[in-house]
Amino acid sequence: MTPTRSSADSARERILAAALAEFSRHGIAGARVDRIAKAARTSKERFYAYFGSKEELYRHVSAQELAAVAEATRLDPTDLPAYAGRIHDYFLDHPEHLRLMRWGQLELDANGDGADDAVRQSVAAKVEQLRMAQEAGRLDAAWEPIDILVFVNQIALAWASQPDLLPPDHDERAEFMAARRAAVVFAVARLFPASTG
Repeated sequence: MTPTRSSADSARERILAAALAEFSRHGIAGARVDRIAKAARTSKERFYAYFGSKEELYRHVSAQELAAVAEATRLDPTDLPAYAGRIHDYFLDHPEHLRLMRWGQLELDANGDGADDAVRQSVAAKVEQLRMAQEAGRLDAAWEPIDILVFVNQIALAWASQPDLLPPDHDERAEFMAARRAAVVFAVARLFPASTG
């Protein structure tokens, strides 16, 4: 019996969800196709029918995540402090997604065939947005656009990258993280103030 379109789509979506969890926990090399298939309630054969390899699946999952991050954080070159706050919030709320992206940085060959094209395309598009804002006089042109992007991202991710420093008490943590978010926004504002023009 041939699976219907909706059941095939459902199996594919279950594979993607299971892969996100598996890659976040174990990385690309440590992820296991049999665990992904089992968590997705499907067969390894179905897995390989949709995705030719584990690396191909990782690239698909990470490209989806990049799109989700872009949608949730919306780069605005004229208000980089607010953008940094949105990135801070997103990855604190989704630490598994940050781990997913970090595994790709660690395991894919940045200079070879394993390079993550989705990441490069995302960075190139954001750099172009920043460059155009500089040309329009809405962002300090003294900085290289790539430096702006990297510095803002690193500041925004500072606390998502330090979960061991968060207070264990939930109520105390909320107040602590509100202050950390304010520090992230303030730091980016000192480097790249929001445009008033």
